[in-house]
Amino acid sequence: MRLIPLSELTTRHADVLGNDYYDPTGSTAYGLNGDRIGTIRGALAEPETGRIRSLIVDVGGWFSSKEVVVPVGMARIEGDGVYFDNLTKDQVSGMQAYAVGQDYSMDAQYADERVLRAANPQYAMDEQSYTRDRGYRNDDALYQTPDRLQLLEERLIVNKDRFVAGSVEIGKHVETRQESVQVPLQREEVVIERHTVSDARPVTGDVRLGEGSQTMRVDLEAERANIGKEAYVTEEVSVGKRTVTETQTHTAELGREVLDVNKTGEVRMDGLSGTDTSMGAGTLGRTGSAAGDVAGAAGNKLEEGADRLRAMGHEVAGAVTGNPKHDALAAEDRAKASMNNDQADRDMMDADRKI
Repeated sequence: MRLIPLSELTTRHADVLGNDYYDPTGSTAYGLNGDRIGTIRGALAEPETGRIRSLIVDVGGWFSSKEVVVPVGMARIEGDGVYFDNLTKDQVSGMQAYAVGQDYSMDAQYADERVLRAANPQYAMDEQSYTRDRGYRNDDALYQTPDRLQLLEERLIVNKDRFVAGSVEIGKHVETRQESVQVPLQREEVVIERHTVSDARPVTGDVRLGEGSQTMRVDLEAERANIGKEAYVTEEVSVGKRTVTETQTHTAELGREVLDVNKTGEVRMDGLSGTDTSMGAGTLGRTGSAAGDVAGAAGNKLEEGADRLRAMGHEVAGAVTGNPKHDALAAEDRAKASMNNDQADRDMMDADRKI
């Protein structure tokens, strides 16, 4: 069966794909051990069903210029990347080079298959099967479309970094003040005492007034204050640091992916396993009644999990801050979780009845 590029289907055969399909073009490609090997340049699909059978991989990470066609069964789609966990550089070196828009012949396909099947036992097929089963078989692991869809949810990741919030410098300077002190000082004063002689008597000898005058000298002493200064230790200052903890509340807007389940034509669905091989590549068509119930149940289960996470967050906040409002919010979230769980059970019962 001849494959055509997915880009050709989207432009010329939109009726095959509808409006909802998966196009891996532009996704980052990873090889063995998660090594980045290049980019997904496109896909090859069946023109009748739109089912993707091979991916066109630019392996510029391994070769300077080469594109190869890798069967979709070797791919694991996760997030924005396409992982080929079993693909090695040696295998790619033995595969046919491909250019976008080139006709990928059956001979080129079988040559690439032999390289990949020989290196990966899980894709092994005997030579007789090559000639008998021309085309693509849904039970061939090499061409089975990945059937796992990951629903992503954003969660807060809290990191902390340290910065200089402030600094303190400690020094000293001199202040002056006027201080008075009372100092008792002693000094000597002269005391002169005069006494009148009542029984005057004459001076003997030849005495003339004014002669033989005598002078008496008396030194007087006094105390004076000598003021000095001496430094005393009046206070000691030591500088250190301590860590205090405060709780801040930061709010961010988070998104999560919600499952959309659609189907086209007569498709039997078994839960959400996505293993029904009659579905087209990346598209399930319009929503069926039972599928809608299953999707609703899945959404309510996700809401229940989110409510329980919020309740745990409030419980932790209440334990840290001691604020009773967190306990009330936690109880409210647990009640919502119970309601969502009950609704999910009812949705699943409705889906079982309709199936």
